[in-house]
Amino acid sequence: MKSKFVKNERIECADGFSMSVQASSYSYCQPRINDADVYTEVEVGFPSEYESLLAPYADVPENYVGTVYAWVPSDIIVLVCAKHGGVTSGEMPDGIPYLRSDNNASR
Repeated sequence: MKSKFVKNERIECADGFSMSVQASSYSYCQPRINDADVYTEVEVGFPSEYESLLAPYADVPENYVGTVYAWVPSDIIVLVCAKHGGVTSGEMPDGIPYLRSDNNASR
């Protein structure tokens, strides 16, 4: 178990899309605590491009790549990763399945 908040490394997807996915007592997430076994909603920050699945959660809809997305359901995160070819690098909060890219099969 982690003893303090540690920021997750930015998620990179197979097609180049990237985003920050965070969950802690400092994040817009559910539950809003550190070290939960499962997070049902998470905070997304500063995606590399507009993503329609995230758009409804944008804090500042006029600036889709320069804003934070609050309380994004974890299943939306999985769908975003699938849409962009799977995760090639980065870290997710606990309890969110990693949909790895086929490019990682040999790793």
